[in-house]
Amino acid sequence: MRIIAGDWRGRKVEAPRGETTRPTADRTRETMFNMLASRLGSFADLSVADLFAGSGALGLEALSRGAAHCLFVEQDAEAVKTIRKNVDAFDARRRATVQAGSVMSLGPAKVPHDLILLDPPYETGAGNVALDRLLRLGWIGPATWIALETWKSEPVAAKSFEVAAERKVGKARINLLRLAPLP
Repeated sequence: MRIIAGDWRGRKVEAPRGETTRPTADRTRETMFNMLASRLGSFADLSVADLFAGSGALGLEALSRGAAHCLFVEQDAEAVKTIRKNVDAFDARRRATVQAGSVMSLGPAKVPHDLILLDPPYETGAGNVALDRLLRLGWIGPATWIALETWKSEPVAAKSFEVAAERKVGKARINLLRLAPLP
């Protein structure tokens, strides 16, 4: 895996050993970030949360493109070590926080994030559950963009959100979500 664009373009991202994580393929990540860039314009100064972070490739891509800070949340111990190793290799410690633990155990947010990147295990429904929880705990605000990667046929059933865009890339589907307008 390599960073697609930005200051770290072309630099290698290490993946965790073993079969417990499924890193987002370069092509899928490139499509996701192209979709986001066409809506955000710039990643400059964004507050990003990379949840179910795996290798941290999604959050590192956002940092490479100018995001101010990224919170990486991952529960697999080997993956957490890999994220820390990647953050160190990119000299991004001042712009990154790595939190070991489940996304489902996150507490209330002080302020909503600008961008939330979700790559939960495929076909578990964890993305839908996480979205509901994150919204209730203040992680998502009216200006927040959410990129949710799912299996290509997995439904997004988050009632408070609208799908702003979606694309299938190989075995994955990328869903860009926003809060649904109030009736």
